[in-house]
Amino acid sequence: MEATSVLLASSPIVSPPPSRKYYSIGHSVKQLHRRRATSAALAYKSIDLSSPRNQSRPFPLPRCSLSGAVSPDSQPFLLKPSKNLSFDWLKKRVSGLTPLDIVKVSGILSVSIAAVRWAVNLALNPFFWMYFSWSWLFWPWIVAVMVAVSGLYCLRKHLQGKASIFEQLVMVTSAFMWLTLVPPAHFNGFLQGWPFVFFFVYHYFFFFNVSIRRRMYGDYYARPHDPKWDVDTPGWQKLLFCVAVMVGHWLAAFEGPELHRIPGGWSNLGIWLLIVVTFLTQYNSSLYLAKYSEKIVVPTSVVQYGPYRWVRHPIYASTILLFATYCTALRAPLSLLFVVGACVMYYEQKIRLEEALMIETFGEGYLEYARKVKHKLIPFVF
Repeated sequence: MEATSVLLASSPIVSPPPSRKYYSIGHSVKQLHRRRATSAALAYKSIDLSSPRNQSRPFPLPRCSLSGAVSPDSQPFLLKPSKNLSFDWLKKRVSGLTPLDIVKVSGILSVSIAAVRWAVNLALNPFFWMYFSWSWLFWPWIVAVMVAVSGLYCLRKHLQGKASIFEQLVMVTSAFMWLTLVPPAHFNGFLQGWPFVFFFVYHYFFFFNVSIRRRMYGDYYARPHDPKWDVDTPGWQKLLFCVAVMVGHWLAAFEGPELHRIPGGWSNLGIWLLIVVTFLTQYNSSLYLAKYSEKIVVPTSVVQYGPYRWVRHPIYASTILLFATYCTALRAPLSLLFVVGACVMYYEQKIRLEEALMIETFGEGYLEYARKVKHKLIPFVF
């Protein structure tokens, strides 16, 4: 660069004779640029590229050209290898392959073709999105136990009132995993179909109340309220209820046929309808209760709209319907009766406490509603 700058500085720019006339300013500017370019080209040609000083440069000197042609060195580097592609080059490469290279290339091509074919067939399979397998070999017991331990730890913090939203999510996910995924995987050796569906259905169902808080208040946190409305049964009854629900799900996985023997297609239309009814019952019940309550928990009047026209406790009824739908999907009728019976016995104890508080608060208004809607949990039955 130093030689270039010296030569450029020493090369004179010839000035026009004084007697020459210029017809326009643009014409004079063009001539000036042309003469400077010519001077730069002459300076570059005068550089001795064979000298050691110029050969030791890390980058070649820029080439000055007045033509519009593209230099071969200015082409993109991605296009340079394409110039070597020819029949002779290919013949030379193939003839230089060793037997080990041929085995490697054949293996890579075989695996690639098989993977593409498997992916295409799987994507085009209409039953893939509902019936897909997950081997129990990839779901070892150590993982299930670790998830259970983390869930119990988060439950302990939740009972102390210190659990964050993420820890509550871990607690709920751990419980649903041991209800819907672990039992059928243990008895079948793999997972397929309905257990996956109900794993997500359970999450969506039990987060309805949280979504209603978000809709009404803009966040997911419960508001402080009168503690007398926190009606709850004794701890041993809640523990027995949780154990009964867990046992019912394991019995359903044991009683039902193997997962790959459960028919698919239109025969499961009724199951999907039950899931939709369960969602609508839970959501509408929670929404109507929130509208006629203070801070969602404390009722301000007797709710007689929506699902409350059919049963007096539709939220509990939707929970029973959810468990019953799971047992129905796995074709386990005895387990269905067991789970429904356990839920009815537990909710009956809780309903007595809640209705006593409702009668104490609203008096004749709730008694009139109870005479009009006679069934507590199951329409036309109980």
